[in-house]
Amino acid sequence: MTHQEEISDATHRSLACSLFNHTWTLLDKKKRTPEDDIEMVHCANASRYHWSIVGTLLNFARGEWQIGRVYAMLEHWTEALRHATLYFDACVHHDFGPFDLAFAHEGFAMALAKTNSDEALKHITQAKTVGERIEKDEDREWLHQNLNDINASLDG
Repeated sequence: MTHQEEISDATHRSLACSLFNHTWTLLDKKKRTPEDDIEMVHCANASRYHWSIVGTLLNFARGEWQIGRVYAMLEHWTEALRHATLYFDACVHHDFGPFDLAFAHEGFAMALAKTNSDEALKHITQAKTVGERIEKDEDREWLHQNLNDINASLDG
């Protein structure tokens, strides 16, 4: 019996959700410690691992987006860009729709903001264009808030 078979699907699903949400708690924390940063990386990767077992392709892809965001917040640009690329490729290949494609561009913009501002600006523009097709107002607003934050970081 493999380790994977010893853990129920319900447990994998619960862990994936809990770790994803805990990663957001750490991302939103105002004063993260170095230990929090390490925990955040491990939680994001563990969540994505558990989604790879029981989730959909969309869960798996969004896990890549979250990992990319974590690495961007930690200024690990190569890793951020790698995971942004994995998310973007999945969005295009599986046609996940405007929400995910807009956030894939947002992920690229975040990953490129400090290393290639011209490319980051292109992705901000593309995210805004695709984002106009997002159905829920609050989702569009969240996208624009994120894009505004990235844009502000380009100026600073």
